[in-house]
Amino acid sequence: MQLPTNVSSLRGMIEVPGDKSISHRAVMLGALASGRTVIDHFLPGADCLSTIDCFRKLGVDIRQDGTTVVVEGAGPGGLREPAAVLDVGNSGTTARLLLGILAGQPFHACLVGDESIAKRPMGRVTKPLREMGARIDGREGGNYTPLSIRGGALRPLRYTSPVASAQVKSAVLLAGLFTDGVTSVTEPHRSRDHTERMVRLFGGEVNVDGLTVSVAGPQRLRGTHIYVPGDISSAAFFLVAGAIVPNSEITLKNVGLNPTRTGIIDVLTQMGADIAIDNVRNEETEPVGDITVRTSTLRAVEIGGDLIPRLIDEIPIIALLATQAEGTTVIKDASELKVKETNRIHTVVTELKKLGADIEATDDGMMIRGKTPLYADGIVVDSHGDHRIGMMLAVAACIAKGTVRLERSEAVAVSYPAFFADLRSLL
Repeated sequence: MQLPTNVSSLRGMIEVPGDKSISHRAVMLGALASGRTVIDHFLPGADCLSTIDCFRKLGVDIRQDGTTVVVEGAGPGGLREPAAVLDVGNSGTTARLLLGILAGQPFHACLVGDESIAKRPMGRVTKPLREMGARIDGREGGNYTPLSIRGGALRPLRYTSPVASAQVKSAVLLAGLFTDGVTSVTEPHRSRDHTERMVRLFGGEVNVDGLTVSVAGPQRLRGTHIYVPGDISSAAFFLVAGAIVPNSEITLKNVGLNPTRTGIIDVLTQMGADIAIDNVRNEETEPVGDITVRTSTLRAVEIGGDLIPRLIDEIPIIALLATQAEGTTVIKDASELKVKETNRIHTVVTELKKLGADIEATDDGMMIRGKTPLYADGIVVDSHGDHRIGMMLAVAACIAKGTVRLERSEAVAVSYPAFFADLRSLL
């Protein structure tokens, strides 16, 4: 795909698609609940459609019409042993959270994914689930897909996670819903809390005490109505575009502002971006607001520690942002990037260097020296099949002089099917 380059301005208003993390969880908890759940502004990207497909194979009646999804909850004991293999596609969230649910089911299931999923570590989830009593096997002792799981009769667990990961936390807590007792997860840093908020929305109980989250099982969930806010991880690409493309002003409507996800806004603010948030609402469930960003003069910052879990998915676009900031930006404590859809440390550095960025990889992040003009005289960049790398490169092309072609642009559809159309609408 040929990308727009040397863009003179980006102006307008858009609404980014529904939050991917929330869309996954809405289908999953809706499937476990008693009664009907209606989901509005659902993300119909490839990852979330994989979640729907898996739960249909588990016997759940799910109807999807564009961004509206209706789930007829199976209720307690209502999931059925699948006759076919559960294929999660490219979705790590589907894989890890589904393992937590399957751990509590008295039947056997097999889980597979695509080539990327086959490289992503599942041991961080299968280890605590085995401690709870689930029988799990797979490649390299159950650390990689394909995986076979036979659940049921779980024991409560008090688990101290070595990583701050919402997927690990959620898998254990979801399994805990099927135990007779209290299951807890303690993290080194606070990770995103969509599962905790959504369990409460479905009438369940969750206790949060500092870095420890616990659920008492068994719990009975009730179907509900859910509006999925715009995905801040998708909004991040346009927030950065608005800050670095000349003469720009972009307003993003109805963006999720969950405080465990707003690290990108903190970084933009620290770097001096001209950014404003208005019309904030729904603060007790999932806060939502409108964000406006304008072309800005930026300065370098250091990013690490407990900020990383709040912006781990946004680091590729933050790296681009840093190329347009005065000084040296350091991103550290981000080793988790190595086990995403790609090794994002390697892919970000490799692809931005093609455009002339002064960037180098470190063991747990990267260093970016700015402000650096980007050039693209017939350059071919590659998403490596990673949706966030693809979108980052499209934004990078906007400030590059020359021509840029993006290979494997179709990867963007995983989380933002209309991304290129929305970008063109702002030109």
